[in-house]
Amino acid sequence: MRDFLVGLFVLVGLGAVAYLSFSVGGLSYSGPGGLRLYADFDQTGGLKLRAPVVISGVKVGQVKSITLDKNFRARVEIDLDSRLKIPTDTTASIVTAGILGDRYVSLQLGGEEQDLKAGETISFTESAVILESLIGKFIYGRGGESGSSGGDSGAGAGGASGGNTGGTPQKKGS
Repeated sequence: MRDFLVGLFVLVGLGAVAYLSFSVGGLSYSGPGGLRLYADFDQTGGLKLRAPVVISGVKVGQVKSITLDKNFRARVEIDLDSRLKIPTDTTASIVTAGILGDRYVSLQLGGEEQDLKAGETISFTESAVILESLIGKFIYGRGGESGSSGGDSGAGAGGASGGNTGGTPQKKGS
């Protein structure tokens, strides 16, 4: 009897470990016959397989695959709950949970009466915002704008060499 109870305890423990592994690993949502849609993005920003797909903050699906299409854009396949009715003018965005959190796909439903069918593509997408790119644009874009505006004002006064010398006094004066 004691050996039976120990064996039962071990089996229950293994079942609990398996359940936690699937839950933490993101495999808790999977359903054959789900609504599979596609969305094309210029930049995925580190979106991963099995990332959540949410509507109004509620998880309704997950990312099934991320591939490159013939136009070199990221093609994301999402698997949604088959009971959902997604309008044709829905927008798919890749957003970040918090400032530096994981990426996920957020759907903003449109108002069209026609719904997307399985295998169709979401037309309106917003690519991921890359924090490093924004910082780079801010640092280099700001310096490039003041240098180019100084060069443009000087170039009108006397050519390219005049533009360089014309830009220098503006920087010293300000």
